[in-house]
Amino acid sequence: MATISGVITAMVTPFDDGGGLDADAARGLARHLAGHGSHGLVLAGTTGESPTLSDAEKLELLEAVRDELGDELTLICGTGSNDTRHSVELTRAAVGRGADAVLVVTPYYNKPNHAGLRAHFEAVADAAGDVPVVLYNIPSRCVINLPPELLAELARIDNVVAVKQANNDELQPIDGIDLLAGNDEIFLRTLEMGGTGGVLVSSHLVGREMRDIYDAATGGDLERAREIDESLHGVYEAMTVTSNPTPVKAGLEMLGVIEGRLRLPMVEADEEQRTAVRAALERQGLLAASAG
Repeated sequence: MATISGVITAMVTPFDDGGGLDADAARGLARHLAGHGSHGLVLAGTTGESPTLSDAEKLELLEAVRDELGDELTLICGTGSNDTRHSVELTRAAVGRGADAVLVVTPYYNKPNHAGLRAHFEAVADAAGDVPVVLYNIPSRCVINLPPELLAELARIDNVVAVKQANNDELQPIDGIDLLAGNDEIFLRTLEMGGTGGVLVSSHLVGREMRDIYDAATGGDLERAREIDESLHGVYEAMTVTSNPTPVKAGLEMLGVIEGRLRLPMVEADEEQRTAVRAALERQGLLAASAG
C-alpha cells in the first residue's frame, strides 16, 4: 500500500455563525493548506473537533474537500471511536466517499484490554478493505496507550500501514509500520529516526516552513532542517497554550484565513491566550508587531 508521508495537516473544521459546518470555508481552508506546504490533510480528527461532529457532517466535510482538491492531496478521514460497530460503519462510509486512508484512534473511556484493542482494530481494518489504516496513539486523551510491542503486533494486520504517535516518550521505529509524528515538536525527531512524516497542527500557520523541514531532512540536510525547526518552536509552544484546536483557530482568524468559531465544550481563546498566539505569529513575521 502507498506510504502515508510528508506534512499532513490535521485540518480544523470551520463553523458558520449559526454553529453549523461551513463547507465553503472548509473548501477555502483546504485550498489554502494545499498552497502552503501540506502533502495531505486529516479531516474530522481531534483538531477537527470530531467529538462534536455528526457522522453526516464528517462525510460532508470529506466530500466537500475532495470536490475542491480532487487528487491533489492525500485525504485521511478520522473514523475511530470507542464503539467498534460505529467505527466500522463510519469507516465503510468514508471509504465509499473516497477517503485515501482512515485514521483510527485508540478506543477511549471503556478501556479495552490488549485482546479487545486488537479485535477492535482488526474489525475496523477489515471494514476499510483495501484502504490504508493509520492508528492513532494519544494516551493523554484516551488514557490507554499502544506500547511499541502492541503496535508491532497490530502492524501485522494487512492494511494497517502507519501510526500517528502522540506519545513522545515512546517515539521509536516500529517494524512493519510507518511512523508519523503526532505532535509538532517531535516532527523533526520522527524524520531523523526514519519516520515518514507527521500529522501536524502548526502547519496551518507555518506550513511552508514545515514542508521545508521535511524536504531538508529527507534530502539529507539535517543541519538546515534543525535550523528551521528551531525557528518554529515558539509557534509550536503557542499552539499548546490551551486545549487544541482553540489556539490554532485563533491564529487562523488573526491571519484572516477563517473565522475562529468552535463548538462547545470548546471555547474561543481568551485574551491571555490570544496574546500568546499573536506574539508567536509576530515573531515569525506573519503579523505586523502590535503598537506599543
